Formats: sequence, structure tokens, C-alpha cells
Amino acid sequence: MFGEFKEAMTKEFEMTDIGLMAYYLGIEVNQREDGSFISQAGYAREILKKFRMDNSKSINTPVECGVKLSKYDEEEKVDPIFFKSLVGSLRYLTCTRPDILYAIGLLSCYMEDPTSTHLKITKRILRYIKGTIDFGLLYSTSNHFKLEGYSDSDWGGDIDDRKSTTAFVFFMGDTAFTWMSKKQPIVTLSTCEAESCFAGNNS
Repeated sequence: MFGEFKEAMTKEFEMTDIGLMAYYLGIEVNQREDGSFISQAGYAREILKKFRMDNSKSINTPVECGVKLSKYDEEEKVDPIFFKSLVGSLRYLTCTRPDILYAIGLLSCYMEDPTSTHLKITKRILRYIKGTIDFGLLYSTSNHFKLEGYSDSDWGGDIDDRKSTTAFVFFMGDTAFTWMSKKQPIVTLSTCEAESCFAGNNS
């Protein structure tokens, strides 16, 4: 079937078969017997080198549990252009790294007027990446195609506007194929409302 498809395409368009995909827009594709493993290890190393964190000490978590940030932080201001470049570079890494999505989403709220506190959290993420640089997603060859989804919401997690943050991840078998972490558009008055608001916005 693949052979017939390629033959039909080459007759219709000028194209060349270069074999199995190995690299695409910074994403490395490793075709293995147990499936296809995608990662951005090379891109992660470039980020660490660009922001001079390649010799930093690694850490086990991207953000401290229960950390609260505020746009009214009174610490020293940092260059917003530099901060936006750093957060933007990290955001592209979430294409294959859902484990850092929440932390990146949290810091994205403070790109207009960042402080040294926000920069410290961002550098912690870089230290986490250094220790997990080979992490990625394995799209395994399996007959187990059960669809599973997980979701959660905090309640009033943002101390500035009291809005909640919600997140989900869906698996097909053992592989995550879609994920999201996003602040809710309204202020909810209970944990129950925060959960139902999330379900309603994503149904």
C-alpha cells in the first residue's frame, strides 16, 4: 500500500523518497523496533548553551510544589526581552515535553514585567532539563489502543486574580498524544465549580 501511494505521488508531483524520518523542525525521530521515539535533545542542548546554563547543576523537578507567583512581586526587574526569548525557547520544547508544560504556562503570565523571582523559576526549569535532556515520547507498536484521559484543576491558584488553572493529558495505549495546561477565563467559587468549568470548556 505504501509503495503504491509513493508511486502515485511521484507521478503527480516532483518529489524524492529520502527514507524514514529522522529529524523535523528541531524534533528528533528515532525509528526503533518497539516504536518511534521523538525528542528534542539537540534543541534542549542549544537552549542550555544559549542561556549559559549548560554547566549548571541538574535538579529533579521543574518547579517547586505549591509555588505561587505574582505580577506584583517587588523583587528586582529583569530585561523583558531576554525573559520572553527564554520562555519562548522553552515553550517550543513542550512539543515533546509535557512534563514542563505547567511550569512554562505559569511563567508565560509574567513576560511583560518579569522580576528576578520569575527568572529564578525559569532557570530552575533549565536545570531540570539538563538532568532530563533525553526525555521524550515513545509511540509504541502495540495492539493496546485503549483511550485514557486524565484531568485536574486547582482552585484559585493565581493569587493575583484568583482564577484556577486546569490541565489534561490523553493517552492512546501507553502514548500521550495531546496535553494542555491553561488558566480558566472566569473566577470560580468552589473546587466543584472549578472542575465543572474545566469539563464544560473542553467537552
